[in-house]
Amino acid sequence: TIEPLVRSVEETPDPIPTTITGTIPTWINGSLLRNGPGKFEFGKDSYTHWFDGMAMMHRFHICEGNVTYCSRFLRSDSFVTNSEKNRIVVSEFGTLALPDPCKNIFARFFSRFQIPKATDNASVNFVTYKGDYYVSTETNYMRRVDPQSLETKEKMGDSTAHPHYDREGATYNMGNSYGKSVSENKKDQLINLMCQSCVSLNSRLSFCACPLSPVMSENYIVFVEQPIKLDMLKLILYRIQGKSLNKVLTWDPQYDTIFHLVNRHTGKVVKYRAAPMFTLHQINAFEDNGMRFWLLLNFSSCLSDFVWQFYNSMCRNLPRRYVLPLTVDEETPLDQNLVSLQNYKATAKKTKPGEVGLNKLYDDELLQYGGLEFPQINYDQYNGRPYRYFYSCGFGHVFSDSLLKMDVHTKELKVWRYPGLYPSEPVFVASPNATQEDDGVVLSVIITPREKSTFLLILDAKTFTELGRAVVPVNIPYGTHGVFNKMG
Repeated sequence: TIEPLVRSVEETPDPIPTTITGTIPTWINGSLLRNGPGKFEFGKDSYTHWFDGMAMMHRFHICEGNVTYCSRFLRSDSFVTNSEKNRIVVSEFGTLALPDPCKNIFARFFSRFQIPKATDNASVNFVTYKGDYYVSTETNYMRRVDPQSLETKEKMGDSTAHPHYDREGATYNMGNSYGKSVSENKKDQLINLMCQSCVSLNSRLSFCACPLSPVMSENYIVFVEQPIKLDMLKLILYRIQGKSLNKVLTWDPQYDTIFHLVNRHTGKVVKYRAAPMFTLHQINAFEDNGMRFWLLLNFSSCLSDFVWQFYNSMCRNLPRRYVLPLTVDEETPLDQNLVSLQNYKATAKKTKPGEVGLNKLYDDELLQYGGLEFPQINYDQYNGRPYRYFYSCGFGHVFSDSLLKMDVHTKELKVWRYPGLYPSEPVFVASPNATQEDDGVVLSVIITPREKSTFLLILDAKTFTELGRAVVPVNIPYGTHGVFNKMG
């Protein structure tokens, strides 16, 4: 049974030791910070969706071959209010908060017409801004946290869960305002970009959705406009009808996917079209001598399923590479293939505004691991640049049951997999004075259904063989994203 993977657990605010097997390289000094849902009940109320559980932050501190563990619930407004009322007061993505039972019937009825308050339950990721650490989610709220004690600090706005960082110190993210294409907050060096074309695909009552994060190279930002729509009529009525927020989103594959390629320096936008597809996470993107933009997305081939069904379906989530020619201008002829690459089937023909073909990156070997999710690279050195390797979780089960390393040049696949063990997102940590892309280790928290047997796994990133484990003597639920804090 996988029920123990998503159960509520108690927090462990004071660091506790772990039991080490194998060897933890002594050069690893810092903390793996993880985030994810960790509490699913308040009083008699229970959340009905995995995304909705209250945020729990985890810290695995690694120093001189030893590992300690601690955790805390995020003291968000949602968590505090739910705790005080001992019931679910704030609606989440898949769970609608019911009216206060202490109010009379008329007050309960009219409460359904009130504008719902966006949750600040930041249970998705850890992000950094100017050296400070925050936890974030897909609403525009995030919370600053102490990366050592995990104590909750002030609430901030204007952020979503998957930012990008460039080498000049700026952070790129998606905003949620409308009417502007680019805005820059120089004080915080936070540049919010929004998909200015995310408007109605077929009706003034619908808005399309961009992915969870933009895609970035050294000179470009790309927004991937997918045929996923927010139905405004359903949004207006969902509380009255007693439905949760996820019910207002619809998948409409009769419309194309549109890539909005934005020049980071000039703001010029070029559009490319591709077949309808659904993606949760991008892997990496880079430019090829100013001629082509290479984009690798994690693509769901099970188009009838959608994001809230992801963890309850057997979708084959597979990497797809798109090639966008950068030399398109007014003189470019129509209907001529602009991608002249050997051994690639990707095509791109200028139409109005343009159309881009795709090329499969996977082969039959990857299919036996059920596809992949939570892809990661050697981000510090290779984000937005030509790269060779990515790491991910293999989903041959409802939850991930393997760790994968893929060589995008040779298509060679390395796998770590044991029955009954469920890995979390792999995080790459480079070794000191690394000279090759995969010099370092991969860290992953391995969740098990057995009591108090979760462990931090350390893999040699080059060989993908196990170096050591740090077993934690408390229960830990399955989580989402995390980062490695070199400062500890």
